[in-house]
Amino acid sequence: MGLLLFNNAPTCSISTQFFPSKSTHVTANSFPSFSHFHVSFSSSGQKVGLRRRARVRTYGIKCSAKVDYGSAVVNEKSVSVILLAGGKGKRMGASMPKQYLPLLGQPIALYSLHTFSRMIEVKEIVVVCDPSYKDIFEEAIDKINVDLKFTLPGKERQDSVYSGLQAVDLNSELVCIHDSARPLVRSGDVEKVLKDGWLIGAAVLGVPVKATIKEANSDSYVVKTLDRKTLWEMQTPQVIKPELLRKGFELVHREGLEVTDDVSIVEHLKHPVYVTEGCYTNIKVTTPDDLLLAERILNMSSVEPPK
Repeated sequence: MGLLLFNNAPTCSISTQFFPSKSTHVTANSFPSFSHFHVSFSSSGQKVGLRRRARVRTYGIKCSAKVDYGSAVVNEKSVSVILLAGGKGKRMGASMPKQYLPLLGQPIALYSLHTFSRMIEVKEIVVVCDPSYKDIFEEAIDKINVDLKFTLPGKERQDSVYSGLQAVDLNSELVCIHDSARPLVRSGDVEKVLKDGWLIGAAVLGVPVKATIKEANSDSYVVKTLDRKTLWEMQTPQVIKPELLRKGFELVHREGLEVTDDVSIVEHLKHPVYVTEGCYTNIKVTTPDDLLLAERILNMSSVEPPK
């Protein structure tokens, strides 16, 4: 999870119509206790058990961006998506990386793959993954209408992004980088961040922080409480114009810099990065609890698993 500090942060308006309560705070307890699949982990963390229970509900979340797009249009077939699927997912405690665990019967990584493949702006998806999991994506080729490419992951996230960038079509106008462990990203939010990336040069989905954040020293004593109104939690996709991303990587490699997210590469160029307001349901599945929460969100939605 990345946090961003703003001097003048815009406000946000969120409607949680699909939650039982009127609270805007999303917790596991906010959802009914039913699930399409019951997931269980053995004490060794090596097995996943699934039991199907089919229930589908509808929901709606309204997130509003603050940009007046005017005549801004992202051209058809102009976006290259880099889908990061090379993580190990050790915190999940399962026998395979988290992005390949089943979510309502389909690998987590395929959800965002199908979301991007249905968007008219997307021309290609570059999957950064271990070759042993390549077949999971290849089985979906006949069901998508974009080019699918593969490249190897690197040691760190920035290395994997750089690997994906080398495979991107040179004529692409935008690069859209997404964590495959975020299966619930909505196409409407992707469209917003693509437009912001086109206008500004770099944009990232994010949501206002709801928890109180404190800065502590090396001895674990509180130094100060940060102003929550200026803090945003970073998500993906992160959208960058390819020429900016390449210049950023030149600087990163030349200076030996380490970055934890993609737009940080552009920040080192002193180029502005816009935060596009996203949705709290765009969670990253990292732990077993996250997987259960993702199931519950999908069970309350009209979204169907990839077929």
